[in-house]
Amino acid sequence: MRTSAPDTHDDLRAALRGLCAEFPAEYHRKHGAAETYPEDFIDALTRAGWLAAMIPEEYGGSGLGLAEASVVMEEINRAGGNAGHCHGQMYNMSTLLRHGSDDQKARFLPRIASGELRLQSMAVTEPTTGTDTTKLRTTATRKGDRYVINGQKVWISRVQHSDLMILLARTTPLAEVTRKADGLSVFLVELDQAIGRGMQVKPIANMVGHETNELFFDDLDIPADALIGEEGRGFRYILDGLNAERTLIAAECIGDGYWFLDKAAAYASEREVFGRPIGQNQGIQFPLARAYAHLEAANLMRFEACRRFDAQLPAGDQANMAKLLAADASWEAANAAMQTFGGFGFAQEYDIERKFRETRLYQVAPISTNLILSYLAEHVLGLPRSF
Repeated sequence: MRTSAPDTHDDLRAALRGLCAEFPAEYHRKHGAAETYPEDFIDALTRAGWLAAMIPEEYGGSGLGLAEASVVMEEINRAGGNAGHCHGQMYNMSTLLRHGSDDQKARFLPRIASGELRLQSMAVTEPTTGTDTTKLRTTATRKGDRYVINGQKVWISRVQHSDLMILLARTTPLAEVTRKADGLSVFLVELDQAIGRGMQVKPIANMVGHETNELFFDDLDIPADALIGEEGRGFRYILDGLNAERTLIAAECIGDGYWFLDKAAAYASEREVFGRPIGQNQGIQFPLARAYAHLEAANLMRFEACRRFDAQLPAGDQANMAKLLAADASWEAANAAMQTFGGFGFAQEYDIERKFRETRLYQVAPISTNLILSYLAEHVLGLPRSF
């Protein structure tokens, strides 16, 4: 399928497609049905260095940018996999890379690059505050050379397959700060020292089989050097990770969208009803063609968000628009593919129903499309704040 987005990643894509081809649809279908983690696939990506793409070469990584990391995520989904099993390591990396101390980088980055450690989890969302991050209630209280964590988080993914977790907590009460974004701090939590020692993990069964959890903190004691950057400036730090996250999710949606269209176009060319291929009918052609056009537009915005992020320019507007456009485009492609396949789209052997469920998630996570619209209305168009 032709694409119009500026792309100089042919060698990167070829290598990724070769690796992904070793894990065919049956592999991902099996793990999807059993709701198990594809360890072999993630290990293969790690050994090949793809999950260390953004780690500088001096720490054992590839020293690539968000653009290249986004291509990795796109190609996983375009091959029929689910990058949600490993994307956390990509977007969590930016918080550590841009704001971690030299000691933290030297201590953790080489071990992450080698695969000895995984940084797959970020704990921000809470059950009572949702996306209203500045109102979060989890606290970190300084006591000598330690911090004591109390509170609760929800929808925290891949904890069971991570060694490290980015945690956002309030270090200064909301009532005592000038700006509500102040007083929040970021910590790098070593999970083997936390789980069962003040941190409890409760899995949440969910529609897409995407491993996620509720976390409870009851006097969890962590060292003061777990703090990333300055105390009280964590909200600003976490935004870097969120912009990377939204851009990478956009790339995953784009990978999904192309997967759906490739499958639907091939099926529509082969499936004959009333003595002609169904792809000859405009009722099949037009929804697929429209989805393709919208997917291409989203792809262009994805690369613009990557360009600005990698140049360390403000990228919040572009990251949000890329995620919005790509999530809508992938969902449009999913529906067009499902309609093209008809009843066969519901059969597991065709994988449409599996990917259909996976791509639906991105209408609500990691940020709702409605909240992106609110952000653009207020911060770009200058309209009154709606909430």
